[in-house]
Amino acid sequence: MPKETAVYTHGHHESVLRSHRWRTAANSAAYLIDELRPGMTVLDVGCGPGTITADLAALVAPGRVTAVDTTREILDRAAEVATERGLDNVEFTTADVHALDFPDDSFDVVHAHQVLQHVGDPVQALREMRRVCRPGGIVAARDSDYAAMTWHPEVPGMDDWQELYGRVARANGGEPDAGRRLLSWARRAGFTDITPTAGNWCFATPESRAWWSGLWADRTVGSVYAKLAVDGGHASTEELTAIAAAWREWGAPDDAWFMVPHGEVLCRA
Repeated sequence: MPKETAVYTHGHHESVLRSHRWRTAANSAAYLIDELRPGMTVLDVGCGPGTITADLAALVAPGRVTAVDTTREILDRAAEVATERGLDNVEFTTADVHALDFPDDSFDVVHAHQVLQHVGDPVQALREMRRVCRPGGIVAARDSDYAAMTWHPEVPGMDDWQELYGRVARANGGEPDAGRRLLSWARRAGFTDITPTAGNWCFATPESRAWWSGLWADRTVGSVYAKLAVDGGHASTEELTAIAAAWREWGAPDDAWFMVPHGEVLCRA
């Protein structure tokens, strides 16, 4: 079976987890919620720190959720979230989405949020998600689209960030503009009953602007992404520092606005 060839661009730096822990089923999987029922079995692929996982577990209880990611460290963090919320219907295990270690037809729902943009073969990943989903079940995927992100006001250095991130992510084997490709990937994976939609995150309040600009400024100079950018010859430390400053400059004005668009697909297995 194929194995993962891509490098996860973000890593699990505090600035990354600051973003990931903010995510909920309501703000990141609303397109899926109406399909969930108590008693369902769910596979959450690339669960990260587990906040969406915990929401899914609460929605399908007493059904069970299996949450997978690539490292035990991040799974331990996700397990802590489940414990804090008093959830006893979640289990955590490491997995490679290209070759899932589950029998055919194991789950009612297979979900992946912001995962396919980071894997080496998203079509194979979707084939595996389809294989472990029972006939009539749902495979759900949502991914952002970096080239379509937009903001106000124009700040020198923000365009540099957008272009640099795309280069680093592709050099790592991923596809940062995954959102627009989900429908195509799902069709190539063999799905024929697909509901494609789109959603967005918008950061425009004083609190959300400060949070979003701050975490990206920190990520630009302190995370695995920063190291990969420098080690790969994509940017110098000085250039990353300038981009981080641009993020903070963007987030300061009262009229600053940022939109992150997402592609979404609900696929009937």
